[in-house]
Order: sequence, then structure tokens, then C-alpha cells
Amino acid sequence: MKYRPGALYPVQVAGSEQELAQVFRALGHPIRLGIVARLGRDGEICACDFTEYFGVSQPTISGHLRALREAGVVRTRRDGTRICYSLDQRVMSRLREAVQLLDQGTALAS
Repeated sequence: MKYRPGALYPVQVAGSEQELAQVFRALGHPIRLGIVARLGRDGEICACDFTEYFGVSQPTISGHLRALREAGVVRTRRDGTRICYSLDQRVMSRLREAVQLLDQGTALAS
């Protein structure tokens, strides 16, 4: 079977292949995976709480949060001078569906 752009994933499930690839790229670092796992477990968390939790600098966490935000994985809310992050549930739902299709081999059928 030859690859055809747009044929790999059902559009109604995963969005465009470009968007899905961007989400997977954003998740491609252990700290970013940890951020997503912590947000999934604890809900909304302020950025400053991640620096202590992961033991890295604020600029490092900011870069990881920016990558997740640009991929649409997280949403932000300002609380005074603090910025709080939460998972974008629409993106997480599409990601779960896409992974399930890949696991079943359904997404690879054309």
C-alpha cells in the first residue's frame, strides 16, 4: 500500500495529519509528557508549580509549555500574575481516538 496524504487518518477523528503530527512532536519530550500526565491527574496547574515539580528552571518549563500550547495540547488562563494551564480536552479526545485507531490498525487501512 502506498502512502497518500490525507488517507492515513479519518479526518473526522484526528483532524489533519499535520495537526496530529504537531501534537505527537509536542509530546516527544519526557518533561512535556510529564506535564500532560500531571495535568491529566491534577487538572489546572500554574506554571510556577511545574518548575519545582520537575526540578528545572522557569525558562525551561516555559519553553515546554509553549510547545504544548502551540500544538493545542494545553489551554491557558491568567490568574493575576500567574498563568494556569489545563489540558484541551478536545485535542486529548482526538488524540485518544487516533491512538486507538492506530492500535487497531484501522487508521492504516485505505
